[in-house]
Amino acid sequence: MNFGQSFKLAVKALRTSKMRAFLTMLGIIIGVGAVIVIISLGNGLQGMVDQQVESMGVNLIQSMVYGRGDGTTMNLDPQEMYDLVDAHPDVLTGVSPYVSAQTTVRHNDTLYERTRLYGVSEVMYKAETGATLDGETIAQGRFLQYIDVARSQNVCVIGAFLAQDAFNGDALGQSLTIGGVPYTVVGVLKQSGDTLTEGGRDDQVYLSYNNALKLMGTRNVNLYLFTSTNRDTAAAAKELIDAKLYDFFQDDDAYYTMTMAEQVTQINAMMGVAMLVLVAIAAISLLVGGIGIMNIML
Repeated sequence: MNFGQSFKLAVKALRTSKMRAFLTMLGIIIGVGAVIVIISLGNGLQGMVDQQVESMGVNLIQSMVYGRGDGTTMNLDPQEMYDLVDAHPDVLTGVSPYVSAQTTVRHNDTLYERTRLYGVSEVMYKAETGATLDGETIAQGRFLQYIDVARSQNVCVIGAFLAQDAFNGDALGQSLTIGGVPYTVVGVLKQSGDTLTEGGRDDQVYLSYNNALKLMGTRNVNLYLFTSTNRDTAAAAKELIDAKLYDFFQDDDAYYTMTMAEQVTQINAMMGVAMLVLVAIAAISLLVGGIGIMNIML
């Protein structure tokens, strides 16, 4: 049987089984389309992760602290982390305690109960990139400075929502009350979300971590953000941090430290697994479609 005869028989088989042929072709089209979409989505997500890492910095190291000492010590004092940075300037350039506080924010008679409050240090802002370690940028004014943190000054940086809702876009130098204490606005963050809503992406306040701890009535910091001198010293910096924390807690489960490079590796691994599962599903669809075509032609 030559090619022409085979082609004619195939066309005849398709004509006599139009619905089966249509459904089979539809399965193949969906399978191929799914593979293309999955690969494109994976590449897009990879690009988004890389962009986020670049904005936050490849030299960022996060250290979560869960423990409360060995039973004879107090909680880890933030000064211990500052001393660690000062002792190793060859690998560490700074540290910012990161405190998530819960209290009321008020401007005149308006109460903002869903505004997020973050206590940080001046290290949270990177002058070389013009952004915070969270990727936020300044639209007006400035971020917290060393003197603000060292003296626990009552100044703050607010998000675009508060700047617009409370001050009609003219927030610099204005005052709002946080936990009953007046704070002066020295900076406004650039809007990053599509809409400005209370409790939304752009509704936040940054203040000195010392002040945030006072508002919470504690000295316990659960998260520290370190910066290493560069990408290559991040691993060595992590070892120093872990050694310090182990020396204090004597317990590996009392803390967890991760470099940005390690986070990216974990995210990529999870995306890789998800893509493999989706590709496998698409491949099954293609296989079923191929079997259907063979059955029509036989």
